[in-house]
Amino acid sequence: MTRPTALTAQHALPDTDDRQVTPDRIFLRDHVVEAEIGAFQAERGITQRIAFTLVADLLPAQRQPVSPHGPRDDVDTILSYDVLLDSIREEIGDRRINLLETLAEGIAARVLAHVGVTRLRIVIEKLDRVPGALGVDITRERPRAAVIDPAPAALPDTARIALIARDRLAASDLADWVLALAADGPLILCVDAPGARAGVDLPAPVQRRVDLLAFEQAAWRLAARDPRFVVVDSRTELDWGLRNGQVSVWAPCKMVVDARDEAPTGPVCMTSLVPWLARRLGIRRIDTLGAVTPADSTDLSLRAHD
Repeated sequence: MTRPTALTAQHALPDTDDRQVTPDRIFLRDHVVEAEIGAFQAERGITQRIAFTLVADLLPAQRQPVSPHGPRDDVDTILSYDVLLDSIREEIGDRRINLLETLAEGIAARVLAHVGVTRLRIVIEKLDRVPGALGVDITRERPRAAVIDPAPAALPDTARIALIARDRLAASDLADWVLALAADGPLILCVDAPGARAGVDLPAPVQRRVDLLAFEQAAWRLAARDPRFVVVDSRTELDWGLRNGQVSVWAPCKMVVDARDEAPTGPVCMTSLVPWLARRLGIRRIDTLGAVTPADSTDLSLRAHD
């Protein structure tokens, strides 16, 4: 199991009074999982309940941004709670661990690999060894002069995006096709849709928003086909869905507008947005259904379905 260890000064903590201010924190409390852990023979070959409490101090930059109209209610601008949950899951993995101290140190390294975290307290308790609980309580802090460079966990090689032609949206077997594809690995669905052209010419920025809204409507129509399809508009939830078996239907407006100059230019079309999304997420494969072909996708693996 690889643990991020490379140190850089690129994201060094500011040598200011910021750390003297009471930090904002996020926490995970009394999160219970079962794992095989323990140094005693009686603990081998069985699982036991382990409770985790993590409290992470955040850099000031991770505080909820505030505009003249109030806080910006945007999940992509804050540190996700999934950082804590994923660090526990990835550190436990499928291996056997002898010591709670080893587990705590590994989780701390993973959480502190994220630039937004300056300090972490971890309490890990065994719930089945004695009446009550026994465990460890550690606090680890990022060095002021250097930090661990973040190394997000790679997606499974089977992760892919499925681009569905607009004329296939009403196909009777569409849900079955999607679920069969999802059985092979994590999946994001994207629907091609015609731009909702008005009767008069619109300024380019306005037309861009109108076209993006057409894709949003198509996403909701697709999600209505099966309750297991979930409309998603943020990078945070797309990442979560890929790692947790959710079939996400991408509603692109938020991410494209927020990306500004990084998003594809020119007329909005899903055939150009899908390769852009794949590269942002680190996905290498695109499946297509119907007469639709992603643009500028020579570095991606394409598979067409009739």
